[in-house]
Amino acid sequence: MGFDCEAVFLEENAQMLAASPPIHYFDWAVIAGYLIGVIALGVWLGKGQKTARDYFLGGRDLPWWAVAFSIVATETSALTFIGVPAMAYGGNLMFIQVVIGYVIGRIALAVVMVPFYFKNEIYSPYALIGKAFGGGAHKTAAILFLIAGTLAAGVRVYVTCIPLQLMLDWSVVPAILLFVGLSLVYTYVGGIKAVVWTDAVQFVLFLAGGLFTLFYLPTLIEGGWGGAMELARAEGKLEWLNTDFALGSPYNIWMGVFGAGVFVLFTHGIDQLVAQRVLACRSVADGRKALIFCAAVILPMMLLFLMVGVLLWAHYQQTPIPIEIPENSLGKKQTDYVFPIFMLAEAPVGVKGLLLVGIFAAAMSSVSSALSALSSVTVMDLGLAKKEASDEDKLKTGRGWTLFWGLVLVGVAFASREVKSVMDAAFSLVGLASGGLLGGVLLALTLKQGRGVPVMIGMGVSLLSMIGIKYGLKEAIHWPWYTAIGCGITLLVTMLVTAVCEAREESNT
Repeated sequence: MGFDCEAVFLEENAQMLAASPPIHYFDWAVIAGYLIGVIALGVWLGKGQKTARDYFLGGRDLPWWAVAFSIVATETSALTFIGVPAMAYGGNLMFIQVVIGYVIGRIALAVVMVPFYFKNEIYSPYALIGKAFGGGAHKTAAILFLIAGTLAAGVRVYVTCIPLQLMLDWSVVPAILLFVGLSLVYTYVGGIKAVVWTDAVQFVLFLAGGLFTLFYLPTLIEGGWGGAMELARAEGKLEWLNTDFALGSPYNIWMGVFGAGVFVLFTHGIDQLVAQRVLACRSVADGRKALIFCAAVILPMMLLFLMVGVLLWAHYQQTPIPIEIPENSLGKKQTDYVFPIFMLAEAPVGVKGLLLVGIFAAAMSSVSSALSALSSVTVMDLGLAKKEASDEDKLKTGRGWTLFWGLVLVGVAFASREVKSVMDAAFSLVGLASGGLLGGVLLALTLKQGRGVPVMIGMGVSLLSMIGIKYGLKEAIHWPWYTAIGCGITLLVTMLVTAVCEAREESNT
């Protein structure tokens, strides 16, 4: 890339990092205890698995509340723990408009989509496309997911390296290897069952870290909570509503209700990272409960982390940031470092370990979820396990692909060093393929049966179009619109190609 941004960052910050308060041995004990405990739990839960159904769906015998905790842990990830406070620190509460769309989308899915998951023995929503349009469309959908899922997961892995770089003066490669390696151990052994139950524990941990910070920060601010809110209100940090319609930034209510609402139809209805968990529930009723719980929790959770960002801003208006981040370090926005810096420099002993565990928990949840989903789609949707293979062989194949995708995530995470905003990068990468996949499933549910080639062309054109929009138009269209636009392109192109095929057939008869 011309020069090593990472080396520049570490060199310029060496003295400041050395001057920052060291991590107490008790904090290290908290971190070590968590890492050992979560891996031991995951490995223990993996005992007795004999089939691919056990490995990828948990035998369809997981309680809805554990699935719900797992979904929330997966969707929030380290992006929420670090990225959302950074958004409020550098801006205001406008992101909450997008979260409103998240709530609407989850409720719609709970009512409409969940019953389709339990009509047949399927391992992913992409099987619905295969049943309606054949194997070619099925595999096209699976490949689209693998592309988008790998890219987005890689960014999520990288964002977790930020506190490790500050904390241990580590380079990015050891940090990435640590998180992917630890997550890989229990996912490889325990499959989706281990992922769901460890996610449930991790959800509680990073929620506790966010709540502590929310109540602790006002004690550091002159005037407490009231003083912080007065200061934030005067600078417009509490503004949350923008009624002006725009496809590009900033966030607006239309982008939230319509753009983000459609985006959630993908992330929670079509994206295997979440759909796999719903498929692991015991019944339609349990699947609906899990999604309704997510709808109820997501708004207060995002507001919690946004307010942490506002309080961090108020605090650092009165107190210098203890570890200064130079411009363009690692090609990142400076605001992405603010919460990790606070944890390392100002959190009390013991709590510092808990906060860092919160990041680790969020990161490992994202990694393990991605590994399980990618392996499931590779084996069951792409059909890379032989049809005549025994259940034991399919289980072995699934574990092999879990290992493969772990190695791929390491490479993608390393390449993500140059992204400028982890939050926007992760969501926009998902948006490249999300519209095509959502459009394909909607066609499958409405048409029931049809030609595969038009659907494949529609999804392919959607992917290419969204790549053009992201890298050609750049800031003209913001990521919450990507899924809606991509879905519209898929539907339109599929209908046009279908009409052309039918016209040709008529002319030949």
